[in-house]
Amino acid sequence: MTNNLPILKLLTIALLFIGSFTTLIAQDGKRDLYEIRMYHIENSSQEKVIDNYLENAFIPAAHRAGVAHVGVFKPLPSEPDAGKKIYVFLPFTNAKDFFRFQRKLNTDAKHQEDGKEYIQAAFDNPSFSRIETSLLQAFETRTRMALPKLSAPKSERIYELRSYESATERLYNQKVKMFNEGEIDIFDELNFNGVFYGEPIAGANMPNLVYMTAFENMEDRDAHWATFSDYPAWLALKANNEYDNTVAKNDKRLLRPTAYSDF
Repeated sequence: MTNNLPILKLLTIALLFIGSFTTLIAQDGKRDLYEIRMYHIENSSQEKVIDNYLENAFIPAAHRAGVAHVGVFKPLPSEPDAGKKIYVFLPFTNAKDFFRFQRKLNTDAKHQEDGKEYIQAAFDNPSFSRIETSLLQAFETRTRMALPKLSAPKSERIYELRSYESATERLYNQKVKMFNEGEIDIFDELNFNGVFYGEPIAGANMPNLVYMTAFENMEDRDAHWATFSDYPAWLALKANNEYDNTVAKNDKRLLRPTAYSDF
């Protein structure tokens, strides 16, 4: 008897993918769509090429294409991926703009000229080892990104990118509900400067939710989380048994914006 399990798995994945995009199309324009690109790099030469490309070609072209705020971040020296990744955050107000974006870059003559060192890199001298991409839809209670209100210079700021992975899709949906029905409000009350809250449509660690908060410096970041951990509204929310076991893994990355990042 033929083993149909691999086929059934593929069909299940396909149905989940179609379902995600059906939801996306139905809500198009009502919520932001976010792309997070992670450039995996192996050395400082690649880092220099990508920095030059992003600053002088990609970001100006993104602005011309209608993306007003591009965030570029690097891990702090204390992070395990320091010197190995560059994070790029791209917000789109609808799916149409997202799908048109790369085509606009490909037909932007100035982008092609200004970025030729990166774009025309030789096969035996690439500008990166891999590019990893996640696509997210904004939460229904935070439909648009928000620029953080910070006064510290970029060289001191801390951006924290968190991914909460769940063991099952049911538990993931419960964690999203927890955010929508209280957790985001607590972040707002405590001035966490939430940049975005996203539900991945495609990515490496689903089911998971992803969000980014911003702080003046590391001391400010630590103080905010210390306050959060003892905050009465948070203690009451997490005591609700409905939200038990919703997070199987908390993957947090401490990042700093590049000098040329838009925020």
